[in-house]
Amino acid sequence: MATRFPAVLVTGAAGFIGAALSDRLMARGQRVIGIDNLNDYYPVQLKRDRLAQLDERFGDKFTFLELDFADNAALYRALAGYEFDAIVHLGAQAGVRYSLENPHAYVRSNLAGHVNMLELGRARQTPHLVYASSSSVYGGNEKLPFAVEDRTDHPVSLYAATKRADELMSETYAHLFRLPQTGLRFFTVYGPWGRPDMALWMFTEKVLAGKPISVFNNGQMQRDFTYIDDIVAGVIACLDRPPADDGLVKPGGSTKPHAVYNIGNNRSEKLMRMIEVLEQACGRKAELQMLPMQPGDVPATYADISAISRDTGYAPTTPIDVGVPRFVEWYRAYTGT
Repeated sequence: MATRFPAVLVTGAAGFIGAALSDRLMARGQRVIGIDNLNDYYPVQLKRDRLAQLDERFGDKFTFLELDFADNAALYRALAGYEFDAIVHLGAQAGVRYSLENPHAYVRSNLAGHVNMLELGRARQTPHLVYASSSSVYGGNEKLPFAVEDRTDHPVSLYAATKRADELMSETYAHLFRLPQTGLRFFTVYGPWGRPDMALWMFTEKVLAGKPISVFNNGQMQRDFTYIDDIVAGVIACLDRPPADDGLVKPGGSTKPHAVYNIGNNRSEKLMRMIEVLEQACGRKAELQMLPMQPGDVPATYADISAISRDTGYAPTTPIDVGVPRFVEWYRAYTGT
């Protein structure tokens, strides 16, 4: 049975997925309280521009609070006067490669911050907390496609380890405190208003400027590229359907209110194929700089989405032949190139 929560707390609201989700929630009549610390992992102006779009379109439904949810005292002070009916926790320190350079940022945001959001949900008795995990939890898994039942105990980056730890902490809170939660393992999200540290943005920027692009593992890479509109549709489908709880607390014999899903395009594309589509959209050839695999990276990702499709009806519809040109069109307009 679907439930539309009147007011939703969204962390990472100035981020790529958070801003797109907030837009969709408010477009269907819900109020959003958005949290973001506007850190400088990538240019803050892009985050401010996303927020400006939301404020312009939905000023009466949108409340933005600039704060760091990893600061528990600040989080509770800021939210003291606000009511919300559900939480979508998308805020995190993102990026596999950056986790090799700044591990403490991941511990603070992805571990301490996740516990703070769990405690907030527990204290407020929130009916549903949806949180972002990542396809990186599958590590170097060579079995394709990745299924939620696959082993996830061999992460190959600290980022992946923190995301798997989040899932385990959420499992604990679902068991001990019956906090209804849904974890979403995102697969290579892309589209308008995306992040500058993501491959499609970097490739587009360099191709249009006539500069070489770095292609790792000598191009032998595959990714389950998932368009932002499909991702947002999936997040909302899950938000509206909190997992069941049979009310029992005995280990091994209860239905804990915690679901974990893959959310991807269910189609693994070769990186070189994506580059071909990008070249067509940009109207020029890319100069390729072939490089070895980077530490912490994996050669292929591919989402088995049978579980989320079965439980929510999730059905992505956007292939890269449609999504990549849409991104390039947006990028040209946004950057004036």
